[in-house]
Amino acid sequence: MKGNRTKNATRNMVFGLLLKLYHLLVPFLMRTAMIYLLGVQYLGLNGLFTSVLQVLNLAELGVGSAMTFSMYKPIAENDEVTICALMRLYKIYYRIIGIVILSMGLCLLPFIPNLIASDVPADINIYVLYVMNLMATVLTYWLFAYKNCILSAHQRSDISSKVHFVTDTIMYVTQISVLAIFHNYYLYVMANLVTRALTNIIISRIADRMYPQFHAKGKLPKENVDKINQRIKDLFTSKLGVVVNENLDTVIVSAFLGLTTLAIYQNYFYMVKAVIGIMKTVLYSCMAGIGNSLVVETKEHNYANFKKFTFIVCWLSGVCFACFVCLYQPFMELWMGKELMLDFSYVLLFSIYFFIYEIFTVINIYKDAAGIWHEDRFRPLICAVANLIMNLALIKFIGLYAVLLSTVLSLLVIGIPWLIHNVFSFIFDTKQIKEYVWILCKSVVMTGIACAVTYFVCEFVPFDAYIELFVKLLICGIVPNIVFLCIYGRSDDFKGMLVIVNRMTGGKIKPLKRYITNV
Repeated sequence: MKGNRTKNATRNMVFGLLLKLYHLLVPFLMRTAMIYLLGVQYLGLNGLFTSVLQVLNLAELGVGSAMTFSMYKPIAENDEVTICALMRLYKIYYRIIGIVILSMGLCLLPFIPNLIASDVPADINIYVLYVMNLMATVLTYWLFAYKNCILSAHQRSDISSKVHFVTDTIMYVTQISVLAIFHNYYLYVMANLVTRALTNIIISRIADRMYPQFHAKGKLPKENVDKINQRIKDLFTSKLGVVVNENLDTVIVSAFLGLTTLAIYQNYFYMVKAVIGIMKTVLYSCMAGIGNSLVVETKEHNYANFKKFTFIVCWLSGVCFACFVCLYQPFMELWMGKELMLDFSYVLLFSIYFFIYEIFTVINIYKDAAGIWHEDRFRPLICAVANLIMNLALIKFIGLYAVLLSTVLSLLVIGIPWLIHNVFSFIFDTKQIKEYVWILCKSVVMTGIACAVTYFVCEFVPFDAYIELFVKLLICGIVPNIVFLCIYGRSDDFKGMLVIVNRMTGGKIKPLKRYITNV
């Protein structure tokens, strides 16, 4: 069982990671093309519509995760009748969600101009573009979206990754052609609408071929439906905070500071989100296996694994933190030019946000894998409200700083401490909280040391701009790892990390296997 969990997690991780890297590089080119072919205001407008629609997606929050979680047990027991009934329920819910999002979106239509402070391109109709983006979202729920849950529950999300790779390639080629030839933003949005529909149709056909025994039919007992509905309600409040923190910030920047400032902010935030996305792909590919382990393994075994995952994430996040601090400004100057850059103080805030968010993510994965959404339902909502209040209160006084500072403080002061308490109260043992907090504090200090050493070394790189960026990239990839290796090289956490890496590679790295055997 443990071997299967590791194999599935590794497969999902590889394909998901490849897709995420693809979605990092190609959209980067798309953002660049949009700025130079259409203008920076279009990029800000595109980001605003994306965030608004993410907020409207509140109607979906919790359904996908709750339905997938509900399938773990019947799949393990090979209960086809229950699985089919769950798919039928999922299908009904997604049709309702599509209607709700469409209705909410149309109600919001008259207020769209109020979300933009300035810089609206003169040759576009924001109402038409908004409706096009809205329909692209709605169609994803109406066109067989429910069938994707059967792949996720069987730990075959790699199938969805492959399909997205093909369809997204078609979309990106179409969009870049439209921008280059016609300079038409309407056609750009239309390509996204068509591609989303195509993706859902292809995934549904593949799911039908792989699992022909599962069809959306049958009816669950009322008590089972009530449990699922309760789980969805709990997940709604749980995920609400994520949506508010990650998307209302964009709306606030647009409404108070304008599309140009929003585009500059999102260029910086894009780099952080790209790395966060890669890390999430790696971590969440393990969630189904973690959920299984929480059911079949002892509490002590799971806590030991939890510490190992935390150690790995802190190591990787520490390296990325040093990269952000040392590489952000040189890269942004080469990419966008000095006129579209922020001060170095923003770089520090973005880097701190990234590190804190990664710690939050690894803890949150265990919460989701254990399904303790009901116990955790108020935390994300309070955290999101605090973030929003600080944003509105501070943005007129300190401008863009308010957006980042509010997010960091809400996570650091409210989100993470509360989440740690909930996870240890319902999964592990509250007596272990002090040990775990000490691990996190030590990681923060070690990351600060590694970053300071790396930044000091990078200051001695006086080359041409492109060569400087390349040399600093090498330094950031080597120096923090050396610092961490010197600090942790003989620790049990480091040895545990090597065991996990060896297991995920199937023991094919012989020097690593020999080292683990010796220790």
